[in-house]
Amino acid sequence: MKRRVRHWLAGTGIAALAAVLGITLAVRGGATPACAAPPAGTTVHRGTASFYDAGRSGGTCSFPGPPADRLYVALGAAQYAGAAACGSYLDVSGPKGTVRVLVMDQCGGCGSSKIDLSDEAFARIADRAQGIAPVTYRAVVDPPLDGGLTFRIKGGASQWWFAVQVGNHGNPLRSVEAKGSSGGFRKAARQVDNYWTVKDGIGPGPYTIRVTDVYGHQSTATGIRMTPKQVQRSTASLVAAVPPSPSPSLSPSPSLSSTPVAESAAPTTTVEALAGAAPLAAAHC
Repeated sequence: MKRRVRHWLAGTGIAALAAVLGITLAVRGGATPACAAPPAGTTVHRGTASFYDAGRSGGTCSFPGPPADRLYVALGAAQYAGAAACGSYLDVSGPKGTVRVLVMDQCGGCGSSKIDLSDEAFARIADRAQGIAPVTYRAVVDPPLDGGLTFRIKGGASQWWFAVQVGNHGNPLRSVEAKGSSGGFRKAARQVDNYWTVKDGIGPGPYTIRVTDVYGHQSTATGIRMTPKQVQRSTASLVAAVPPSPSPSLSPSPSLSSTPVAESAAPTTTVEALAGAAPLAAAHC
């Protein structure tokens, strides 16, 4: 994995190492705090921002690569919350303006009020010569997205060890459940590398996957196949989809990678429930 180059010291990089036989290890900048939660709801956070370059890496969230617009952010352990923040968006405001960024990484040297923006994102909100800038930021609730949920089976997964990454969901995820061609839904466990696993597997597939976010939005996709490392796109969505915009805006990019990724046939989907905008099981710190 390539080392991330920081223009301003914000802590050491973090590498996620995948072990054989379905055992996942993660090397992080300290353990997840006991009281940890991703930014959510309408809370405005105040702090400082530095900047760094992740190169072609998808960060601790294990995305195929950075978003096409390269507007991303790394959070400290408390707000990264063991990957609970992965795939959500923040609006960050600084001296020069506001930018919308994808949560893609964990910052090992960031405390509860420090974030680390991509070079491109920092340039939108402050002069790079500052190095560190005062900022406010808040979660983007129900961000407009191009397309539906994506699913990526982890390399090494099999009928005996299930591991999937959910993408293009917008809001922080609360839970992921999956089932094979027979049997009921099994609750998957979130891992710090942003994969959801069922350690003893759910068969060879195809799979039905039910996704719920922290606001209670829920959607189900069927026909997900055991095709490791491929991005499988669906029409299931936790938030309203919007058509692609021909001009730049604050809307997040629909792509997790600046390079093409292999796709399978689009799974069929159903939306099961929609709830209100109050986060579920919010942490009280």
